[in-house]
Amino acid sequence: MGCSVVNPPGTSCTKDPAARGGIIAARMEIDPRLRALVARQPHPLVFATLSGAHLYGFPSPDSDFDVRGVHVLPARELLGMGAARDTIEVMEERDGLELDLVTHDAKKFFSLLLKRNGYVLEQLLSPLVVATTPEHGELKEIARGCITRAHAHHYLGFADTQRKLLRKKPRVKQALYLYRVLLTGIHLMRTGEVEANLVRLNESFRIPAVPDLIARKLAGPEKSPLDKAEIASLDADWVRLTRELEDAGANSTLPTEPSGRDALEALLLRLRLGR
Repeated sequence: MGCSVVNPPGTSCTKDPAARGGIIAARMEIDPRLRALVARQPHPLVFATLSGAHLYGFPSPDSDFDVRGVHVLPARELLGMGAARDTIEVMEERDGLELDLVTHDAKKFFSLLLKRNGYVLEQLLSPLVVATTPEHGELKEIARGCITRAHAHHYLGFADTQRKLLRKKPRVKQALYLYRVLLTGIHLMRTGEVEANLVRLNESFRIPAVPDLIARKLAGPEKSPLDKAEIASLDADWVRLTRELEDAGANSTLPTEPSGRDALEALLLRLRLGR
């Protein structure tokens, strides 16, 4: 799978991993084939964006496309006798693209926004937009009032999960995910801004191991093992960055509770009623 699927306007595909990292960090032009796959889904979408390795800035040549978004269930499915599908998952390969699509019904997604769920914030605010609507823009504005210091717990929990995976399989991919989630959490607590791209994050944090790990992931061997020196360095970074995230959460000026509930309810009713 070539890099033409998500390539910025006016640029050509490059074989240099470091340069590709910069391209992934830039504003993307989404391949029409990907938009067509999303357009075939059964319910109207509020938005669909790229998540996963493409959003994080280190997709391998054969990475699939993790698309996440929000759909609006019809009244018949909500009010009828059958169980409403508030989460729809689709995995397919067509036209050379591997698609992993997960969408939530608007009510479920809005409820997750009101909790300390960093996943949905990253999906909503992803700059890699596959499908959008005016309500998508409105939802992004509302979501900024849903960001609280409690999101530090989400990123601490995610980092702990990644650390356990690393103990079992010390691989390049797991190392990058650990760095990504810790830096995203620290940045969010300090600035109130969601930044999921590790290339951009490391422009400020300047962790020496990160550029080489990204280059190895972009080149393909994401499952290559880490050597003992890399594991030791990663362990030290994990301890230091975990402490930084804890401190950033404790000292954050972000609110303790979300403020967007009324606005989310009003938007949900408009989506349901088609107004």
